[in-house]
Amino acid sequence: MLSPKPDIAPDTVSALYRQHHGWLVQFLRRRLSGDHQHALDLAHDTFERVMRTGIAKVPVEPRGYLATIAQRLTIDQFRRHTLEQAYLDSLACQPETLAPSPETTALMLEALAAVCTMLDAMPSRMRRIFMLAQIDGASYQDIAAQLEISVNIVQKDMLKAWQHCYAAIYG
Repeated sequence: MLSPKPDIAPDTVSALYRQHHGWLVQFLRRRLSGDHQHALDLAHDTFERVMRTGIAKVPVEPRGYLATIAQRLTIDQFRRHTLEQAYLDSLACQPETLAPSPETTALMLEALAAVCTMLDAMPSRMRRIFMLAQIDGASYQDIAAQLEISVNIVQKDMLKAWQHCYAAIYG
């Protein structure tokens, strides 16, 4: 279990949990078509995220704060599930002799989720430039023309994107 940051007041998270955990579970349950267990898991993840952010006092709108965190976690889970399903669907099309081991599959899914998280953290223009260059193989000149920006901006955004990737991998 993660321990809270030293600057967080444990009684703050405790009070937030006591006052709003039940509400958050019901809020999530309604959004998850009544799936109580999934709602409990997401509520737990929400409070874990609150502990890691290190809030010093209860927010002015605690339910809005918790709902925002929970909704972001739900979106992240949905993206991860969609990505995992796409990978598993592509594996199903492969001959069985080429199928990776369950361990390799798990590692690939983890790596794909990490790449998606890293890309999602980039500003949209930077992400688009990075994807056009790295996935589509577009030249900087083609990217600049397509996005109606200068080549210099493309170069700067690519540099920032690579710095972002480096920071995501090596901390």
